[in-house]
Amino acid sequence: MKPEKISTRWNVITGGPCTGKTTVVNILAQRGYKTTIEYARHYIDLQKIQGRTVEEIRKNKKEFQLSVLNMQIAEENSLDPNETAYLDRALPDAMAYHQFLGLELDEFLIQQCHKYRYHRVFILDRLPLTNDYARLEDESEQLRIHNLIIEVYKSLGIPLIHVPVLPPEERVDFILKNT
Repeated sequence: MKPEKISTRWNVITGGPCTGKTTVVNILAQRGYKTTIEYARHYIDLQKIQGRTVEEIRKNKKEFQLSVLNMQIAEENSLDPNETAYLDRALPDAMAYHQFLGLELDEFLIQQCHKYRYHRVFILDRLPLTNDYARLEDESEQLRIHNLIIEVYKSLGIPLIHVPVLPPEERVDFILKNT
């Protein structure tokens, strides 16, 4: 028997690479809302401080994904389920990235992805791809990851709200209207 999902007031801001998630989350934070950071980039930044290159960090895909997953688990476990928060990605995103990278979906990952019932999941429509030091995907990979994220959240029975391409402040207004 599966344990009961923990209902939350958390709103997930997600989508493939380069959809404007972090920009939207930063605006929400500036407006005084509780937010979280995106842990893949945070992990890369922490490793770069220790002298590792992005290529070295991302070479072992399983280690990279597990490190990011553990940070995300710690973050979500520290949040109050009754407090409204906006998450820059959530645990189910890890399932999509595991699928994208051809990594096995182990029982621990699946269990973690079924732990919480998110209040709303906002899928940001894709913007033109711009790569930087942490984002290495090409446009076809961007689209594939985006679609995998949508599939994962749907497979978990989580209703999705698609956020159209608008100026960032208007995207935030759209999200707040639909929270």
